[in-house]
Amino acid sequence: MDTAEDRIWTIPNLLSFLRLLGVPVFLWLVLGPKADGWALVLLMLAGFSDWLDGKLARAWNQTSRLGRLIDPAADRLYILATLIGLLLREIIPWWLVALLVARDLLLLCTVPILRRLGYGPALPVHFLGKAATANLMYAFPLLFLAAHTGWYAEISAILGWAFVIWGTGLYWWAGLLYVAQVRMLAQATGEPTLGDTR
Repeated sequence: MDTAEDRIWTIPNLLSFLRLLGVPVFLWLVLGPKADGWALVLLMLAGFSDWLDGKLARAWNQTSRLGRLIDPAADRLYILATLIGLLLREIIPWWLVALLVARDLLLLCTVPILRRLGYGPALPVHFLGKAATANLMYAFPLLFLAAHTGWYAEISAILGWAFVIWGTGLYWWAGLLYVAQVRMLAQATGEPTLGDTR
């Protein structure tokens, strides 16, 4: 029998689906016509919908298993799309992209362990991860603005890089805490974990 957790057609899930659909549009705007203004609007709408879908899911009791999967997936895809766009436009260095992608690759290694433990592909996102994503979602539009020649470019660069530094630090901190959480769950059941040689 289906439970509330199995729901697909909810307002929060619809917002997350729309956010996912915006990812290729955003990348096209950045790399095709280089319509940075529209790309920034789309990025801000994505950030707002990310906040709104979580708020509505809790307020209307519409949390679901699917929502807990697609919401962080949409966040990560926006981060990846923005990194690709900023890198190809030579706005950010390659090492920053490598640093952020390496963290997600590390978390990808936990998926088989979580599946064996019956938790599905991911654990619930915790506050630190949300804070990291929020910092990065603030940083990227500012870095786009910093690449222009307007009066706002210098202050955007300062604020953008401040958010990048904080966001990257929190992103890795949240990732390492997540890995530690997976290790504790696995050790409690005797499952092999990341780094085990048995």
